[in-house]
Amino acid sequence: MLKTHHRYDYSPIPTRPDYSWPDGKRLAVHFSLNVEHFAFGEGLGNDYGGPAPQPNTRSFAWRDYGNRVGAWRLLELAEAYQFPYALLINTELYDYCPEMIKAFSDRGDEIVGHGRTNAERQIDMSYEQEKACIGEATAAILRHEGKLPLGWLAPYISQTTDSLDLLKQAGYRYMMDWSLDDQPVWFRTKHGPILSVPYQHDLNDSLEAVTRRTPSQLYCQNLIDQFDELLEESRRRPLVMPIVLHSFILGQPYRLRQFRRVIEHIMQHRDELWLTTPGGICQYIESLPPGVVPGRDIAYSPV
Repeated sequence: MLKTHHRYDYSPIPTRPDYSWPDGKRLAVHFSLNVEHFAFGEGLGNDYGGPAPQPNTRSFAWRDYGNRVGAWRLLELAEAYQFPYALLINTELYDYCPEMIKAFSDRGDEIVGHGRTNAERQIDMSYEQEKACIGEATAAILRHEGKLPLGWLAPYISQTTDSLDLLKQAGYRYMMDWSLDDQPVWFRTKHGPILSVPYQHDLNDSLEAVTRRTPSQLYCQNLIDQFDELLEESRRRPLVMPIVLHSFILGQPYRLRQFRRVIEHIMQHRDELWLTTPGGICQYIESLPPGVVPGRDIAYSPV
């Protein structure tokens, strides 16, 4: 047999127990906004082309646009249409631009752990380095927000074989690194279960814009098609639609103009939806009876 992870069992979606979201809603929609910070002149980056020599001022400035302009533009969008964000933060931003995070926190948006900085990846760390990274990021959020974060997304969505155990040990109740399903899924760890909340990889705005070079008009039409199909399917089963944003991508004016069409289309169905956060989804799943979402009570066995 092939090597496997032993974190969850195969479960075909049509055979699972049925349930509904709060107030009988069948489709949950969450907006996950990534805000990131980078070391200047070193570490990882993300550019439209191939890797450029350091200091790559063009790439650094493009990413910093998200913190200086794009995040604020997306905040105004959420306030205009009255929907919540999950703000996925590199905690180095607390030292760089704490007022940006505070603007989201003050309106009640969820703060999600997203590492210390996107200039590093957990996969490149030793066990002790990764444990320290998770611990330092968690402590920074607790210090500034007054409460522990519920969820985590690794920088570059890059986990090691120890990540899930370290996250659960640090008190995390959900993560979004495994884009394996349109429903939440329980994963096993050495310290008990952790929930996988759906996160969009295929329609991730950064992947679409940077890697695939998808025109914003087509990307936003794809989001509308995704929403319409999920809304129709949700009559048969509860589903989650994550909408994944990056402040330096969707915060660009021409992309925001197209994305506004997506928001207006979704809001026409507002009464049919649960507009929530990944943390809200996690807390609701935790309230369901055992066995409704498979896997929670099965112990982790790595062999």
